[in-house]
Amino acid sequence: MRAALVGIDFGKGGFTASLEELSLLSSSAGADPFIVVVGKRSRPDASLFIGAGKAQELALAVADNQIDIIIFNHVLTPAQQRNLERLLKTRVVDRTTLILDIFAQRAKSHEGKVQVELAQLQHLSTRLIRGWTHLERQKGGIGLRGPGETQLETDRRLLGERVKALGIRLEKLQRQRETQRRARDKGNVFSVSLVGYTNAGKSTLFNALTNAGAYAANQLFATLDTTSRRVYLGDAGNAILSDTVGFIRELPHQLVAAFRATLEEITSADLLLHVVDAASSTRIEQIEQVNIVLKEIGADHIPQILVWNKIDLIDLPPSVEVDEYGRIQRVCISSESGVGLDLLRHALGEVSKSRMTILPDCLSVNQSNDTHVE
Repeated sequence: MRAALVGIDFGKGGFTASLEELSLLSSSAGADPFIVVVGKRSRPDASLFIGAGKAQELALAVADNQIDIIIFNHVLTPAQQRNLERLLKTRVVDRTTLILDIFAQRAKSHEGKVQVELAQLQHLSTRLIRGWTHLERQKGGIGLRGPGETQLETDRRLLGERVKALGIRLEKLQRQRETQRRARDKGNVFSVSLVGYTNAGKSTLFNALTNAGAYAANQLFATLDTTSRRVYLGDAGNAILSDTVGFIRELPHQLVAAFRATLEEITSADLLLHVVDAASSTRIEQIEQVNIVLKEIGADHIPQILVWNKIDLIDLPPSVEVDEYGRIQRVCISSESGVGLDLLRHALGEVSKSRMTILPDCLSVNQSNDTHVE
């Protein structure tokens, strides 16, 4: 499926990195990013988002390259999406729809599928249009009188009922998770959650520490379902390590809300291992994006250790960094090669034994110490 990627630079910074990310997202969804159309604006056009002139340029590019789908690196309003599709005669999706589609493809567990469907339906509810005017004839001869409500109203009602049913099902799954967490808390088991930007290497690290065999791939959102395993920390005893869904910039709010039951595994953790792709040129921005989502779900108060992963790609030696109080701030490792994993296990053991207080916001520390990573 040939895709045209569209990105508009509004002067906020990070435009190139965001566009590269859109290309990865498109490939992850099964599309071929064939052409890229970019432009600059001070603000979105109310009708077409990109303006009439840029829309005509896009229409020519779509026709010349036989494009099957147009993917915007932005969130479109329902009206903007409809206007663009009428003009371009091609299916148009925005960044939110693209991410939802990837989540729908990757969800494997019952809970994951329920959460994704709920997010999709909540997004769809704002985009129902009058597509069934032939069914809306409320008067006329025999056989032409309408039912008591239009097809659009029926669809909205059925969609609302489905959303309500999914919400009830998720509440039940949430209660089950809460019961499991309470049982774990009674045993006073040290709980650690892996968090980080998508494709930072969380699942690879999870497998390396637990031998769990969880699915890991070099693609965005390879993991959607939270997996928990015991990990042995030597004389510090056992800990429960949980692998969670990766974050991304402009993560759709519907997904954050629908995945709240899964993300609560993070909010109940004693420690967060914030996994960072050390080889990424946008690692600092990615750290910021993860911290934004952590704050949104109420997990910004939980102590963090930054795990600088993929150091083998930038020839950085394994190490453990502490602050002036001796508290562990960052561990540099490669989960793929196994270099530095012993240091990370030791760090986890030290935290488990002492349950020390680690600075939850180590972003400023790592920004100041980031020069040696280049």
